[in-house]
Amino acid sequence: MNILSQYKGLRKENYVLCFGRMVTAMGSLVWPMLTMILNQKMGMRADHIAWIIAVVGALSMPVNLIGGRIADSFDKKMNIIYLDMVSVTCYIICASIPLSAISIVLMFIASACQNMEQPSYSAIIADISFLKDRERAYSLQYLGGNLGFVLSPMLAGFLFQNYLWLAFLISAASIGSSSLLIFFLVKDITPVKDTVQNAKYQTERRGEGLWTVIKKNKIILLYILAVSGYYAGYQIYNYMMPLDLARVHGGSGAVIFGSISSVNCIVVVIFTPVLTKMFQKITETGKTILGQALLLTGFTIFRLFQGQIPFYYLAMVILTWGEIFIVLAEGPYLANRMPASHRGRIHGLAVVIRTAIASGYQFLAGFIYQTVSSSAAWTAVIAIGGFFLLLCILLAIKDRKAFKTLYEPAD
Repeated sequence: MNILSQYKGLRKENYVLCFGRMVTAMGSLVWPMLTMILNQKMGMRADHIAWIIAVVGALSMPVNLIGGRIADSFDKKMNIIYLDMVSVTCYIICASIPLSAISIVLMFIASACQNMEQPSYSAIIADISFLKDRERAYSLQYLGGNLGFVLSPMLAGFLFQNYLWLAFLISAASIGSSSLLIFFLVKDITPVKDTVQNAKYQTERRGEGLWTVIKKNKIILLYILAVSGYYAGYQIYNYMMPLDLARVHGGSGAVIFGSISSVNCIVVVIFTPVLTKMFQKITETGKTILGQALLLTGFTIFRLFQGQIPFYYLAMVILTWGEIFIVLAEGPYLANRMPASHRGRIHGLAVVIRTAIASGYQFLAGFIYQTVSSSAAWTAVIAIGGFFLLLCILLAIKDRKAFKTLYEPAD
């Protein structure tokens, strides 16, 4: 109970947004199965799937920049509502037509809208939370999303073969329900006034472009690059892991992958409050190092013990611990070091850089997987991950020098 009580005292909008994320996640049945849809339903090869995902990722870059701009320029709450409505429409159409290239295009449009609204989501959480509460606020949102996501991957695995249309319909209903909750219950998103000395980097600088601000905070780019390496590696979990499970376990691969993904959510639900409490004194950069190290450990276990199902779940537990540390660090890191007037744009830029790196990463992994072997692809992924771990360590050293005030006791 002491662990859960740490979430008390936040503004009520935090709890509504948390519940909204939970409802949306309850219907996240389609996207986790994208690789299997392309591979098993549409007969695409691994390298072709990598090409498609990489190209769509590149096309999504301007979408994320637009999402950041509108987050800083318009009503963040209504941005989320409007974009959700587009996603709902796309999924309803997907449920109504036979699976085809049109379905895939509509899936990507829906996904692009969900990505475009993320800067608004992230900025709202930062706006309504004091610096001292920010990690708890982001932790709560992450926890809520995963509470809803616990059963959806397993359900998606069972619907995959014969009832994929129903998965689309459930996704539409969940996003629509979340939008209604936010529309009627989120009333006040007025930014808080943080007056402590540690908050000096958040002072608004309206009228200045994003790059002008970044030039004075170049360490931000190093952080985005380091964390982009983590997310690029983590996407391999949704790409190469299902391919290997289908290759090794045949038709049962989809069910195994769904259950592994559900374990991911269960671990998030159990350990997010625990790790938030236990590691509250660890810096954001320290958590980033832990996250990258755990990612490499999880992938190594999966690589070494393919075919032995219990080790898949062990690897997923370790991967998920790493994911928790990265999420706990990312929102507070950017919000505490960037002007409040630029929160949406920096989030959009971070996603663009992340997408670019992830697209190249995934293309390389897919090419090696298809032309050499699964083992060679995993070896490359782990080696590149080691490079990004060194980058995270360099970040921790430089960040302490660049943002000295944040490492001093709060006023």
